[in-house]
Amino acid sequence: MTSNEQWPQGPIVLLGPQSDYAEIAQVLDNLEVSGTVALITAGWQENEAEDDTLARRMGRPRVNLALHARSEKAFGADADLACAAAARQKHLQHLQEFYRMRLDAVDDVASAIAVRHVDPLELDEQRQISVTQLRHLDADHLARCASVLDDFDATWKPRERQAVTTHSEEIAAVIEGCDAVVIAGGHILALLNRMRLFDVLARVGRRPIVAWSAGAMALTERIVLFHDSPPFGKNLAQVIDPGLGICPGVVVLPDMSRRVQLNKREKIGRFAQRMAPATCIALDPGSRIEFKDGVLQQVKAERLTIAGDVEKEWKP
Repeated sequence: MTSNEQWPQGPIVLLGPQSDYAEIAQVLDNLEVSGTVALITAGWQENEAEDDTLARRMGRPRVNLALHARSEKAFGADADLACAAAARQKHLQHLQEFYRMRLDAVDDVASAIAVRHVDPLELDEQRQISVTQLRHLDADHLARCASVLDDFDATWKPRERQAVTTHSEEIAAVIEGCDAVVIAGGHILALLNRMRLFDVLARVGRRPIVAWSAGAMALTERIVLFHDSPPFGKNLAQVIDPGLGICPGVVVLPDMSRRVQLNKREKIGRFAQRMAPATCIALDPGSRIEFKDGVLQQVKAERLTIAGDVEKEWKP
């Protein structure tokens, strides 16, 4: 993760889904960005270069940092690093599977207890125990993932390897000539891993950052996947990775109104308790939040409360 000394010093604006990118130009106008924009579309993976529509809607010159393509070249030039990175991802995948199994077990027990006909106070106590168990599993999993990432960096020192530093220096030079950085959504782990590999945030300085969907998630402290009606598996939220950490104290939920059953107050409250003390913020279309120096300052978005409410009017 990025150290505090390397945090971008400019404003960071996180947005909800961008179906037609119409909001991006407005945000850049508000930030008084008139020059070239550095684009990060690595979450689109093989399609990252297909940014013409986005560039046209922004109305500004752009340079795509091509992080996905650069990572392919870097790993192609350094087979040892490529093998080590693949092994790291396999290890993380196994950790995710085991963590998910434990989450399922706690959730199954919580569901069985919830239908017992016992004193309401006793039942509430049991609910709190379940939340505590989920919080413990989340924290333990996040710590294990962070340890794997730290061990990989300490052992392989990817940012010191020629195959990576060549691209990192080029990325730094490109950003130096830009007035802002824009981070699109897409596949969250593809985006996150490539931003880590080239230590992109250390290059940003005082330039504003605008990010949406998976791009917004990547900038927070932990990535949480959620969906009340997933295409497969149980509808149980799970932590999948530490984020880059420059937008602390929040769990962002892109497109929440489409993914969450808002009438399930007990479930919403349990999720908010589980994520506390972080604030759970819905990044629906039209929503936005702004950070400066690692502090949440402006909000145009709903948040989830531990009482199970979706709160519209609130201040950080």
